[in-house]
Amino acid sequence: MRSIINLAVLALYSLSTANSFVLQPPSLHTGSSGIISTSQVSSSADDESVPDMGNVGFVLLAGGTGSRMKASMPKQYLPLRGVPVLHHSLDLFLNRLPEYCKIKGVAPPDHVVLVMDPSYQPEYQPIIDNYPEGKLSFANPGVERQGSVENGLNKLVEVSGGKVTFAAIHDSARPLVTIEEICSVIGDAQENGAAVLGVPCKATIKESEDGAFVQRTIPRARLWEVHTPQVVNIDTLLRGFKKVEEEDLEVTDDVSIVEALGEPVKLTRGEYTNLKITTPEDMDVAEAILEERKSS
Repeated sequence: MRSIINLAVLALYSLSTANSFVLQPPSLHTGSSGIISTSQVSSSADDESVPDMGNVGFVLLAGGTGSRMKASMPKQYLPLRGVPVLHHSLDLFLNRLPEYCKIKGVAPPDHVVLVMDPSYQPEYQPIIDNYPEGKLSFANPGVERQGSVENGLNKLVEVSGGKVTFAAIHDSARPLVTIEEICSVIGDAQENGAAVLGVPCKATIKESEDGAFVQRTIPRARLWEVHTPQVVNIDTLLRGFKKVEEEDLEVTDDVSIVEALGEPVKLTRGEYTNLKITTPEDMDVAEAILEERKSS
């Protein structure tokens, strides 16, 4: 299975050298994988203002092991319509989003940090080498998500030389996020300091203290399922990391750090299709969503 990654990276490397250092999965030339081109972005994005992204950098988390997938490799490297799951996000942040920003006349994001296990980095180094210095950079994962985010954030500050003031943190296991969602959450973060994509919960949620009996039903109207990207002012995140470490707080996502500081986090309405690939069944759903987008 490792050879599949090597072949995919080789294809991306070949395309990047042939297209002015632009990473483009083969699908953008053959139309075979269901990755959506910029021209296919729905009109809803055209109806809303597009935020300037010159002060935004992306931290793409790809250091997980994906144990629940029961596969021979981490889920971010599994093929999704002929392209590794990770590459859908790489293509979005390095190619489609900057192109869209250019069309709209706003500054694109200039920096992407790829948080990846060192054992996989040599296979992706040729792609990094074919971008201007600092455009795409590696950071090593931490023991937990928080450590991975902090490593990625520190690298983002380093390569941007302080130019970037907002970090958009995204899970590579969410390959279906749209340009519209990204524009919305970045705009909300720039206005409020922090924002997170999410959708209202559709399921009924029960709380149980012992895992055997229902303790109570939590009112669904107040519950949101949060997604990524989560976009936060970098200074706020750095202050939050310090507080979490000093007080040994437990946080489960990036905006929880902002909540720990007592500062507001804007909920940005996203799409239910921005699913996180966690189980083999999720891959089937993602395939179906991409097929529907391709035909629409």
